[in-house]
Amino acid sequence: MLYNLRMNFFTRISQIARVNTADFNFPCKRIGTHHGLRLTFGLLGLALLLTACAAPPSPTPAAVYATPDSAPTPTPFQPGALLPTAASPILPVDASPAPTAAESLNLVVDINPLTGLPPADPVLLERRPLAIKISNFQREIRPQYGLTLTDQAFEYYIEWGDTRFIGIFYGNNSEKVGPVRSGRFFDEHVARMFKAFLVFNYADPREWNYLKGSDLYPFLVIPSCTGGVCPPFFVSRIKDVEDAEHFTNYFDTTRFNDFAKEKGVNNSRQTLRNGFFSEQVPASDGQVQRIYTTYSERSYNYWEYDIATRKYLRYQETANMDAEAAVPETYAPLIDAVTNQQVNAENVVVLFVSHTFANKFNAEDEVYNIHLVDEGLAYVFRDGVVIPARWARPEKDQLFFLTTREGDPIFLRPGRTFYEVIGVTSTLIQNGLDWRFIFQTP
Repeated sequence: MLYNLRMNFFTRISQIARVNTADFNFPCKRIGTHHGLRLTFGLLGLALLLTACAAPPSPTPAAVYATPDSAPTPTPFQPGALLPTAASPILPVDASPAPTAAESLNLVVDINPLTGLPPADPVLLERRPLAIKISNFQREIRPQYGLTLTDQAFEYYIEWGDTRFIGIFYGNNSEKVGPVRSGRFFDEHVARMFKAFLVFNYADPREWNYLKGSDLYPFLVIPSCTGGVCPPFFVSRIKDVEDAEHFTNYFDTTRFNDFAKEKGVNNSRQTLRNGFFSEQVPASDGQVQRIYTTYSERSYNYWEYDIATRKYLRYQETANMDAEAAVPETYAPLIDAVTNQQVNAENVVVLFVSHTFANKFNAEDEVYNIHLVDEGLAYVFRDGVVIPARWARPEKDQLFFLTTREGDPIFLRPGRTFYEVIGVTSTLIQNGLDWRFIFQTP
């Protein structure tokens, strides 16, 4: 009967709310590219259609962790479809206020669907989220600004050994985010999932032409004013950085609402259905202290679980590994220059996602298509434990959902979730309480 219920609700997936893609066009002034080219285009707009062909099913990554004995179900759990069974007594977050005068007035606490927590200000939820590209290289640009104020963030491989962040700002604001860097094909998925404005600093012509031709075009946000940078973008000079002109633009999320209103953009609150949250620690046989992700000899990191705060703390590489020169892994805490806190998250999720090239030309430049559609495998880390998981996103304009390998819902801890996106052929090495994911693509 449980299986039948899942199948019935699976047929309802397509009913999930989609992005309102009403056409809003803005006058344009100028655009640059990742390589410093200058073109003309509008200030707001970007939509990325899903790649022309659906990605092939994701193969099982080479992993040491044992998978469940039972065959996984292809049916993802959907909100409202099922409740946790008696075998997994997980309770949803109780976000109601303490029994005070406020409670006697029947005031309702508006919960941020991306964190399971109240926002810094309830007014913040009456808008679209902002998905902002944040640089991770060159190393001289660190510490970055705003990473500890995101609701969710993704790290993914871009090219030539580097990675980049895209952070979702919804329940918090930040007066300085960045350095804001160029767009990639993967950003379409994030913009669609969160029904967000996509904030980036220009793009390679291939990616820009692809994005501007889609229905996300009205929701692009780029610096494009004659004689300077339009608010809420602003310039903050960085010295001693190679190719420094690409690292000068930052973004002030507190100024965007007024700017969007002035431009007549649809910045209304969207229907967002994310996952489930609970303070109760789920049952798991896997204890993990550190989660390493090696994208390349140049870009590698780890998250360490801090039992005192129940958070994962981010450590970032400080030098290229070089076996011949006897240069080992070297790390330092990754700090957010806005809050002066170490970058942290309540949940860390590793997603195995197909990486392909559209053609030989893109392959030569490592211009990847990362297919965060359909379904794939994942590992969810919270409260020092690991849960083998699946992600499912059958519709392009919906968020993905995380389930166990058997298809039951996974409850995240309320707070920030950080996603490490790696290829489906990536490997996992387990060494006691340390887990190491090594990025690979076909």
